[in-house]
Amino acid sequence: MTDRDVRHVTDSRVLAALAHPLRRRLMDVLKVYGPATVGLLAERTGQAPANVSHHLKMLAAADLVAEAPDLARDRRERWWRLRDRGVRWSNADFDSDPAGRAVADAASSLNLDRHVALVRAWHAAGDDAHAAWGEGPFSTDKWLHLTPEELEQLGHEVIELFARWADRAVPDDGHRREPVFLFAHGVPAQP
Repeated sequence: MTDRDVRHVTDSRVLAALAHPLRRRLMDVLKVYGPATVGLLAERTGQAPANVSHHLKMLAAADLVAEAPDLARDRRERWWRLRDRGVRWSNADFDSDPAGRAVADAASSLNLDRHVALVRAWHAAGDDAHAAWGEGPFSTDKWLHLTPEELEQLGHEVIELFARWADRAVPDDGHRREPVFLFAHGVPAQP
């Protein structure tokens, strides 16, 4: 995924649309499985079609999803797709607007809750699932001393580089580096 595939969100109304567990899950399903009808999304999420339809309309109003009429076999069938392959935001973009910052904080909290829930679901999976995946699922964490710019740089790098950053000699260049806790999980999951 390139930066061109990721939408940088600076509108708190878009984040408000994202800050809902089912909407986040619908976007995950569309990301993982591609365009889908309300019926397919309802089946994959265990939700009522009317509920899915309502939340898709909220996502569409925020320009996060769009109808995909080219996939419909007839006028009654409505397909939906993501507008962008991914979204990102910086809570700092909302520092001048207390209400916007509260929305950004809520969206970030939901995002973290979603990540943790997926990892917890993996850990709660049965022995058969764990045996099938063997040593593949992982987690890693390191404490580093970084400037904000270095943390941004590291954020763009892949997990395989964590060990290199953790083992590097901290430069003695006069810059103050704060402890930064990093974590990543790679587990099989369903949206």
